Amino acid sequence: MYMILRLIQKLIATLNSDGTPQQVAAGMAIGTVFGLTPLINLHNLLILGIVMLFKVTIPAVMLGWFISIPLGFALDPLFDSVGQQLLDVLTLNPFWTAVTNAPVIAWANFNNSVVLGSLVFWMIAAFPLYLVLRWAVARYRETVYVRIQQMKVYRAIKASKLYNIYRLFRPE
Repeated sequence: MYMILRLIQKLIATLNSDGTPQQVAAGMAIGTVFGLTPLINLHNLLILGIVMLFKVTIPAVMLGWFISIPLGFALDPLFDSVGQQLLDVLTLNPFWTAVTNAPVIAWANFNNSVVLGSLVFWMIAAFPLYLVLRWAVARYRETVYVRIQQMKVYRAIKASKLYNIYRLFRPE
């Protein structure tokens, strides 16, 4: 129960952060790769490097990761099927052999059908997911958050001394 409440708190904090809708959406879309693909792989290290280089919201990356973990487990049979079909294409056999025998690229585990299928799925779904998330974050900030800010309960909590003490000590 605590984890669910913490996830909801992170979601609200991320949606209301100072980051632009583009930064939040990019972070969540990039974060889904960690939940959809097996975690310990070379491509995840490269994605982590991209996250550090570009201006995306790190809490959004974490949120995208945590939200997509159950989806990744549920879609593993689909990823396995897609990856197996790609590995079975006869014209790609020399390419897969070269990738598997390459010194560093072999750590990417592209010979694993689930890794390959989930990475291809994410690469296809990342940009449409980014567009949907960008729209959703902008829409949330324009409508829902404005209504919440106008509620008497919200204003009372924000004006309370307890909330001010919380803001003073909360980790950023």
